[in-house]
Amino acid sequence: MKLLALEARQNATYYISRYEQVVGLGADLYVLNGEGTEDFWPADRYRTAGSRSIEALIAAAKEWHAEERFEGVFTFSESGVLAVAAVAEALGLPGIGVEAARASRNKLLMRQAHERGGAAHPHFRFVTTEAEALAAGREFGYPVIVKPTLGAASNYVFRADDAAELRERYAQAAQGLTELSWYAMEADGLDLGPHGLLVESFLDGDEFLIEALAWDDEVYLGSIVDRVTAEGDTFDDDVHHAPTALTPAQVEAVHEVVTAGARAQGLRRSVLHAEVRFHEGRPHLVEIAVRPGGGGLDHMARISAGYDPIAAVADVARGVRPKAGHYRPTGVHTAALCLLPPASGRVAHVHVPDGLADRDDLFFLKVTAKPGDLVRRPPAGNSILGFLGVTGTSFEDAMSTAEELAAQVRADLTGPDA
Repeated sequence: MKLLALEARQNATYYISRYEQVVGLGADLYVLNGEGTEDFWPADRYRTAGSRSIEALIAAAKEWHAEERFEGVFTFSESGVLAVAAVAEALGLPGIGVEAARASRNKLLMRQAHERGGAAHPHFRFVTTEAEALAAGREFGYPVIVKPTLGAASNYVFRADDAAELRERYAQAAQGLTELSWYAMEADGLDLGPHGLLVESFLDGDEFLIEALAWDDEVYLGSIVDRVTAEGDTFDDDVHHAPTALTPAQVEAVHEVVTAGARAQGLRRSVLHAEVRFHEGRPHLVEIAVRPGGGGLDHMARISAGYDPIAAVADVARGVRPKAGHYRPTGVHTAALCLLPPASGRVAHVHVPDGLADRDDLFFLKVTAKPGDLVRRPPAGNSILGFLGVTGTSFEDAMSTAEELAAQVRADLTGPDA
């Protein structure tokens, strides 16, 4: 299979390990970045368009397609979803369509789709002023959530427990809109929908991360991972465990809400990363993205549930039904977490103990921060150092090992430089 991966603006080297997984599946993988560095991918399979404009990306993709005849185009980046949909249409390749991509990228349009489709979701309001945010807080009742419509990775997502906190968090989130890297990595010339802030009612239960597949009239939950983080007023998507602790009845309820949400977003054939949170005993949608979840979630899906989200991406891109069934855990316990810097600052060095990567119970270790990088912690951002995942004989064993190993990876910072 011959596939084209795309980013409008290269997100450092973040997706190389996933590109390598696609190659490991037997694909001839070509990479097109609108803006990107040299030597990012083998020269005979790598090009840059020299611009983030969608016109330049489509022109470059068409020229390359005429030479290579790609079977599909895909992205692992939240910021590439709309660009890939537009390129797929222009090349006549399988895709979800621009309208469905927009509804799956912009959180306001996603919420409106869920409302129309009857999929359980929090109350929401698009706000452009502090007064509008406070009015939403009074209507919904505290706590509330403030979040960007075009964000990702929990950047500038805050919980406010009262009006005073909402004033503070609204100002921080509004400032964050001007610095949001995920928005800056979008292709120019596309209608992304409203770029601004949402205030949402708070969902008070546990959260679950799902790797899934929509294929024609069915949605398959390939993997369910429990988020076990102790929460505060900011959101680090940092500690996970699988297999899920949900009961069969709860899994069925999650399946129903994810199916309703996917159909509401117009997704007929797509990889899905769904985030669901319970509220008053009922699952509600946090979001449904049209790419695999980040970090080690793909590894957790393979180990704990026998589902491969990366293989599903490659298959869906070329219009082939992936190997997927309804959720069936393997019984192997996994725990994964984000490696977090202690504060905002510039990275001088990241220390990883000798021999750590060779442990048999370590299935994933990825250090994404490198010397010179500026890392930002809330409220200025949600930077991480990397990811770590382990297997264990039980929930307690896996969690204990993950926390023990994560504590051994540390970063030297040269002070705040935000």
